[in-house]
Amino acid sequence: MIPTRTARARTPGLALAAGALLLLGACGSPGSASSNASGTSSGGASAAQASCDPVPGNQLVVLQDDKHLQTVDNVIPAVNAKTASDDPGLIPLLDSVSAALDTDTLIALNKSVDVDRKSSPDVAAEWVSSAGLAPADTTAGKGKKVSIGAADFSESATLGNIYATVLKAAGYDASVVTIGNREAYLPALEAGTQIQVVPEYVGTLAEFINKDVNGANAAAVASGDLDKTVAALTSLGDQVGLKFGTPSKAQDQNAFAVTKAFADAHHLTTLSDLAGACGGLVLGAGAECTERPFCQPGLEQTYGLTFSQFKSLDAGGPLTKAALQQGEITLGLVFSSDGSLATS
Repeated sequence: MIPTRTARARTPGLALAAGALLLLGACGSPGSASSNASGTSSGGASAAQASCDPVPGNQLVVLQDDKHLQTVDNVIPAVNAKTASDDPGLIPLLDSVSAALDTDTLIALNKSVDVDRKSSPDVAAEWVSSAGLAPADTTAGKGKKVSIGAADFSESATLGNIYATVLKAAGYDASVVTIGNREAYLPALEAGTQIQVVPEYVGTLAEFINKDVNGANAAAVASGDLDKTVAALTSLGDQVGLKFGTPSKAQDQNAFAVTKAFADAHHLTTLSDLAGACGGLVLGAGAECTERPFCQPGLEQTYGLTFSQFKSLDAGGPLTKAALQQGEITLGLVFSSDGSLATS
């Protein structure tokens, strides 16, 4: 996938949409170690490197992808081009959300909904108020109706309600409409009749439109470089009738986690730290991880990580997180904005 995440956050199906699948990657078969006859993994690290046993623990932490293996997937406002042209004040209001949103905030918002079981509208209203995002001009949107599309998962619903709350405070008649996956809602956004705004993800959407416009075999335009990926997305958006606001610092992308207890024991903050400290790791993820360049193969080739075993679980789901917490795997594929990563 270039990139992307799993179907949860970006729609099943598309390269970046089907997401995590693309981010998964491959060398070796499920349940097997990936080493060659010389005893050296494809990443080049010595198979004799000290093996680090998993350490159980309830709290999970994401190790920083310091070599940018994953494609950027920052949250970004996507707006119907005609709507943006007719209402120049709309995107700046959405950009105020981007300016206040980072990954830690997104994790906390997701925890409120997915773990604490609060409703997305309530969580959105509370956060907009606490972040001081109420616009100074409460009449800017008077007489203007805006429908915000949300994909069928809680993070998208919360982001859509945040956009709606800010717009309502500016006088808009704003509402949130759930329209399923990207294949369903993107044509509606491009047409601008049913919905006019959607909270989107930079890398995933860039690849989705790229494949749609340039064909299934088109060279990837999304990467670990945010500026270049946004530039590519902007150009593609011009071709299909979309405009974009400023990307936030918040990302919902594939990531790799260990327990905090394991990270503390080995003084780890990055994937490079892990590669330098430990070999013989046990990796857990969806089955596709052994076949996708942004998962096992990428970890081996980019970081030199070595694995003694791969456990086929799920992509960022409860099986992988439980296996980490119970000490059954060392490293697991998660989503960077997962509410279970919250520290409190």
